Amino acid sequence: MKAYSLVKDIIAERGSIEEVYWVACGGSLIDLLPAHMLLERESCRLVSSAYTAREFCISAPKRLGEHSLVVACSHSGNTPEALDACALALERGAKVVALTDNADSKIAHEPLVCWVYPWGTDVPAGEVPSGIAPLIAAELLEQQEEYEHLSGMYQGVGIMDNVLPAARRKVNEELAPQFAALCQEHPFLYILGSGPNFCQTYGFAICSLMEMQWQSCSYIHSGEYFHGPFEVTEPGVFYFLQMGSSEFRTMDERALAFLREHTDTLMVLDALEYGMDQVPESVRAYLDPVLFYAMNVELRAARGKVFGHDPDYRRYMGVVSY
Repeated sequence: MKAYSLVKDIIAERGSIEEVYWVACGGSLIDLLPAHMLLERESCRLVSSAYTAREFCISAPKRLGEHSLVVACSHSGNTPEALDACALALERGAKVVALTDNADSKIAHEPLVCWVYPWGTDVPAGEVPSGIAPLIAAELLEQQEEYEHLSGMYQGVGIMDNVLPAARRKVNEELAPQFAALCQEHPFLYILGSGPNFCQTYGFAICSLMEMQWQSCSYIHSGEYFHGPFEVTEPGVFYFLQMGSSEFRTMDERALAFLREHTDTLMVLDALEYGMDQVPESVRAYLDPVLFYAMNVELRAARGKVFGHDPDYRRYMGVVSY
């Protein structure tokens, strides 16, 4: 499936799309958020909203209907909240596109458009949700009101396939051992980031560390850091800064300057040092998250080896009733 033809067919069927709802849970929602931010920023006609799936079911907007597009994502294809959200959207007459890795899942058998994607380290960036979603958003912009950076988006997604292998090697050589060692010394850390990449700041905390490593931590927006959270900064407190490569970087740079002065335990992963300078500047903001997700995977794996904690091990998720 291709984003261009998908969007073209949807517009032909519905006449126009007036609002887009990005709906998922956990890591799947995280992958959709940059696309939501792209539409929020660039569109004059489309209203874009992003929801965790259960909240969507509880508070679906009254305007949800025939000219709405709901893009849902469930990696397993069996997430109950995502299934309920799709059912609700279909009942309200919306067009629903569901992304999943599982062709035999429940969501794949619903009366909706199902985009089954492959998964793995070597899968091209444009074939997984973090690449698919921005391309869908870019095509919606282009086909309904024009988007001057469409070619840059396609180019940038393709470039990520060259950026990521080198970035994985670099982070394992330069940061991963230090990160694992600092986790041994510090039972808690703060993670900072900004812009569309804040989704991966959030994701590093709730998915890679809290879920997959049982590491206590907290995520802070770099722009919000100076509006309360910086008061706990002091020597001995562990901070990890995800420094983006786009125009949002100014917020990260301000946080970095303060952290360097007021704590002695700081790690910085700078996207510009990990290949994002190769990506067209106009779309870096929406592709930084692709880089940082890959870096998060390597860092959690390094911590897991030191702690003897397999990232796939769970004590609650899918194990007990909740």
